[in-house]
Amino acid sequence: MKAFPLQSLLDLSHLRMDDAARQLGQLLASEQEVGKTLELLEQYRGEYEARFRQAAQDGLGRDEWANYQSFLGRLDEAIAQQRLLVESSRQRTENGQKEWLDKRNRVKAFDTLSQRHKANQGRSEARQEQRAQDEHAARGPLAKD
Repeated sequence: MKAFPLQSLLDLSHLRMDDAARQLGQLLASEQEVGKTLELLEQYRGEYEARFRQAAQDGLGRDEWANYQSFLGRLDEAIAQQRLLVESSRQRTENGQKEWLDKRNRVKAFDTLSQRHKANQGRSEARQEQRAQDEHAARGPLAKD
């Protein structure tokens, strides 16, 4: 049976698909990590704001009020920056998914060609075998092996 002429491309496409899958796994993990950080920041901001409200009800001086407001502002900035990181990470993950799908489709295409090649080779071998049997039978009963 003749080897599949595009076998090296099939093998390379498998390697590239595997690399894209590993990269996608890393992107997904990174997306989860930045998402968890955002959740923690938002949770902390909520808790800090609740403390601020309680302190305001109990009575705050001007400096304490300014400190709470300043820190809440810094938390809001951190949350805004983290949201940008989350969105950027989502975009990278989406691109990674597209890249992996592209690589997987390429592998499927080469696999299809490989299967066709094997099927054609099998049919060719079957025809050769049939011809050999027909020739043997045509020689008649006197021909001994």
